[in-house]
Amino acid sequence: MTRPPGLRERKKQATREALREAALRLAVEHGPDQVRVEDIAEAAGVSPRTYNNYFASREQAIVSAVTADREARIAAAVAARPAEVRLADAVTDAVVEQYTDTGESEQQALLLITTRTALRDAFLDTTAGIEPPLTAAIAARLGDTRAHTARVLAASVATAVRIALESWLRPADNAETGGSHGAGGLLVPSGSLPDQLHAALAPLTPALDAAEQHTPT
Repeated sequence: MTRPPGLRERKKQATREALREAALRLAVEHGPDQVRVEDIAEAAGVSPRTYNNYFASREQAIVSAVTADREARIAAAVAARPAEVRLADAVTDAVVEQYTDTGESEQQALLLITTRTALRDAFLDTTAGIEPPLTAAIAARLGDTRAHTARVLAASVATAVRIALESWLRPADNAETGGSHGAGGLLVPSGSLPDQLHAALAPLTPALDAAEQHTPT
């Protein structure tokens, strides 16, 4: 059984949640460019120094409202699927579900992300966080925690998700021409996000199937 988090961990989680909520609220009210780290810290009731222990920028705090704990939820969803469900299907279903099943605050954050390429970049950077928990989930499914296979597969999934999101959120000024864009450029969601995710993850199916076929019995 997993031990419940201690008091210290619960306090850290509460602080992180307060910061991400304050960042999103201020960004919605005043616009992302008008929000300072000091403003977010004050609204959350902490010092700027404490803020820096959780987020490296205001963009990280804002996008955290839509990405909060998503990496762990993807891994948990994979781990929860029955053994008879193909690993490739378990991974794809978990990723698509967690990236498309969003609540009101997540929708607000996504709307903001489409207005600033700096927020888009911070949003894309969060995909790297998929690798560690998904590595553990895949290793458990394969029954071999020593091999590099699980890590390679998880890293490939994280890269595929980033590629899908890059294709989905294209800067408006280079969506057709490939030109340069500034930090404040408008972004244009392109097509269906679930379709983009399925297309990006599809090439990984043979590798996931092969790993599963070599699972120790």
